[in-house]
Amino acid sequence: MTTETVRENPPSTIIAAFFGFLVSTVSAIAGGLLILNSRDEIAAALRRANPAMAQDQLDRLTLLGQVIPVAIAAVVALVYLWLAFKLKAGRNWARVTLTVFTLLQAASLLTTEPSWAGYVSCGVAVVATVLSYLSPSSRFIAAVRRAG
Repeated sequence: MTTETVRENPPSTIIAAFFGFLVSTVSAIAGGLLILNSRDEIAAALRRANPAMAQDQLDRLTLLGQVIPVAIAAVVALVYLWLAFKLKAGRNWARVTLTVFTLLQAASLLTTEPSWAGYVSCGVAVVATVLSYLSPSSRFIAAVRRAG
């Protein structure tokens, strides 16, 4: 295989893994956006933690409690998407990094109270990770490395 052939023709397992990571990212973003509908719950939790808090301070902290997780989710989503494209290009380091991220995502399901989107995102990421290690995927990544 020439370098161009290798890079232009990833196997179906890599393509499926790529789209799996895209779906996982979109569902994670959906889950992250659910927090925007949680204003009342966040405010109530903050009020319980500090009943004497002034209303303007409560409002600012509630907004931060919504914005910070969404901003973090956006950054993580961008990194995840970048890694998915690198996987599609046959980069083993991207496959390994996505595997680590998927393991961390699965571990977070055990330590948090995830939404349905969190479960969907993790499940799809696990399937995509498995696909990225199947024989055709590994052969493709090895061929890209040799061509490279």
